[in-house]
Amino acid sequence: MLTVTETLLELDDQPVFMRRAGDDPVPTIFLHAVGTSSFDWLAPLAQGGGIAVDLPGFGRSGKRGDLDYSLAGHVRFLGRLLDLLELDRVRLCGHDWGAAVALAWAAEQPARVERLVIADAVPLLGGFRWRGPCALVRMPVVGAIAVGSAWKPIVRLVSRRASATAGPMPEPFVASVAEGFDLGTERATRLLLRNADPELLARAGADLGAITAPALVVWGEQDPWIPARFGSGYAAALGDATLELVPGAGHWPWIDRPEVGARIVEFLAS
Repeated sequence: MLTVTETLLELDDQPVFMRRAGDDPVPTIFLHAVGTSSFDWLAPLAQGGGIAVDLPGFGRSGKRGDLDYSLAGHVRFLGRLLDLLELDRVRLCGHDWGAAVALAWAAEQPARVERLVIADAVPLLGGFRWRGPCALVRMPVVGAIAVGSAWKPIVRLVSRRASATAGPMPEPFVASVAEGFDLGTERATRLLLRNADPELLARAGADLGAITAPALVVWGEQDPWIPARFGSGYAAALGDATLELVPGAGHWPWIDRPEVGARIVEFLAS
């Protein structure tokens, strides 16, 4: 197992928190879901190395009120970060919102992507609608109440729905989400979701076919929020993709089924 280190950089006058392992010249960039952080990727990082970053608004990165928390804003952030790190080519691994960011950036810069993994990705495809907690946060009035209720007992309860196992997500995961959900993350989550109309997301996916790097699409068959049919849609839209549906897994398949994390690391390294 590799040692995972923590780094705080400055980009455009804002802190950027990263976890890093190994020294691969073409590292994997791991991107997380709405409301979580780079903590989600600790196990794959330790197994295969790479860089897991907290997106603006989440974890320990900057959460200033005037930042752009839209998909386009996060795509620009990713490009600026890779420039700062002087990385010309990368492997990408994204989950949920982080997968949408990775895909949108890769569609703009396909020659810079060596390999790609997406897991239970927010769809840049037609026919999607927000479900579960994200749908609540997008609602006027109710959204502010919902996003302000991310206390540890509520996070634990919601995680029972996200997991296909007989219980909530692991306690360290629940604690990391609850501890990171401060007022800045509440604001970023509201702004992000209110700027993420499904029609806009579908238009952002118009050039997915330009991504020709070998891709692995991993999807928990029991994901309650993003149905597995969108995994099939992504596999068809990407230029060179393999779809692997994971039985007995929910929205975070590599946490429900640790062997999936090993599979992700193996694919990225091959």
